[in-house]
Amino acid sequence: MITDIRGVRAEEWERVKAIRLDALRDPVAGIAFLDTYENAAAQPDEFWQARTTGAAEGGTVRQLVAEAGDGRWLGTITVLVERPGGAGALGGDVIEVPQTHLVGFYVRPEARGTGLAHELIRAAQDWSWSLTEPRIERARLFVHEDNARAEAMYVRAGFKHSGVSVPVPGDETRREIELAVLRG
Repeated sequence: MITDIRGVRAEEWERVKAIRLDALRDPVAGIAFLDTYENAAAQPDEFWQARTTGAAEGGTVRQLVAEAGDGRWLGTITVLVERPGGAGALGGDVIEVPQTHLVGFYVRPEARGTGLAHELIRAAQDWSWSLTEPRIERARLFVHEDNARAEAMYVRAGFKHSGVSVPVPGDETRREIELAVLRG
């Protein structure tokens, strides 16, 4: 089914927007993403163009897509580079080692259960480990405490609970649980 997992290209901003809006329509979007369909849909074209250009250049952020042979995008994952001393992307923690943070992970319903999720995660890790400045020591992600299905999939993909959790932005009563994998 999949022929390519690759980085987005700057000119593909409309496709980046479309897959993000589809992800935000998913039934678990409320616990899987820190954004809403309404907010994302209201963003101007310039927002999507800038977001895609940044993710295509791959300096501190890289967005990968899984493209089927017929050109359909079946999934996506974004990788953020986090440097020591900086605040984590969700806040509530300080970065201790060069690491990447996997976010915006989405697989279309028709591609779930095919192994695509693991392939996207592996591609995100491969990109992380390929960086030389900084040399990435760990990759991490956060999962909402109520998203047991995603949590189990991340564990099957090799991520381990780090013991870190942070409040869900906008809802201090709920937690985001960190899972991480170390280089090597």
